[in-house]
Amino acid sequence: MEVWLRSNDGSNVSGTDRFDRILWATPHDSNLHVKGTTLFQGNSVLGAYVHVRDGATQQTGIAHMGTVDWILVECETWSMIPLENLIAHRKGSHTKIAAMISTPLEAQGAGFALQEGVDALVIPTESTMIEAALSIKAQRLEQTEPESKVENTSMDSVDLSTFTVESIEEAGLGDRYCLDFLSLFSQNEGVLVGSSAQSLFLIHSETIPSTFVPTRPFRVNAGSPHSYIMMADGSTKYLAELSAGDVALAVNASGVTRGVVLGRIKIEQRPMLKISCKFGTKSHQNDNTSHIFMQQAETVRLITETSAAVSVTDLAHDQRVLGWEGHSARHVGVAVGGEIEER
Repeated sequence: MEVWLRSNDGSNVSGTDRFDRILWATPHDSNLHVKGTTLFQGNSVLGAYVHVRDGATQQTGIAHMGTVDWILVECETWSMIPLENLIAHRKGSHTKIAAMISTPLEAQGAGFALQEGVDALVIPTESTMIEAALSIKAQRLEQTEPESKVENTSMDSVDLSTFTVESIEEAGLGDRYCLDFLSLFSQNEGVLVGSSAQSLFLIHSETIPSTFVPTRPFRVNAGSPHSYIMMADGSTKYLAELSAGDVALAVNASGVTRGVVLGRIKIEQRPMLKISCKFGTKSHQNDNTSHIFMQQAETVRLITETSAAVSVTDLAHDQRVLGWEGHSARHVGVAVGGEIEER
């Protein structure tokens, strides 16, 4: 992490060797300055300047990710949320974030936002701010660089794991989300849904004939509104956040994927089951428990490790079903570094 000193022209700045760069109000030799929405170093463009006032200007900052080396962010009213959102969307790009701050508390928040922090703190020439920023820089240097656990968002295929059923319990009435797509599913194909972003269950589409109801091969009965669903770009959304036109990730029992466009959502109150499973056979040293809430109905199915569809009403203890293990925390659906626990 870098520390940039924000100085007015003509000010007497001592001990400049403690700082990585100096941001001047106007052009000054090879130092940094802002002109309009552009961040310069001398006569060269270093990146973009974004004054975050609302959601639209925050989106402007996100749009710069991957297009510039640096984004210098100034919040009109200090808030952690825009910085966290920018950090979450920084993954996979070379773009770095510099945050203009004015209090030691802001320095602490920006320096460790989402357990990662910004790439530079931009501070005024005040002794308390200099001390706070240099202290945070030292703490960041002491941290061991964590191994990247953010999953690959190239979604041509996914590696599926097996989850072992521990219990099936009645869960009372809940809002059940049926997702109707613009394309048809095949046998042994569905979507990834779960209560934890680290463990999503492969829910079978309604492609299997039944004595009592016709097939709906465009539909997945996906469960409850709080559940995550994997989208085609590798992000997740809550079922309650979905809207027509969203593109979810369809997955078959072999892990082959494709994007499917959502056409409609049907929400109805139905009796629900809580299905709890152990997972951890792929990469976790210790078993972990995860669960999903699904409608109590014969036409709602998971997929077993032998690629057979099994109704949730026929699930048995120790039965093994297919799912997907994630390895990262998420912020607004985007995989980020750091740790998170969901139960």
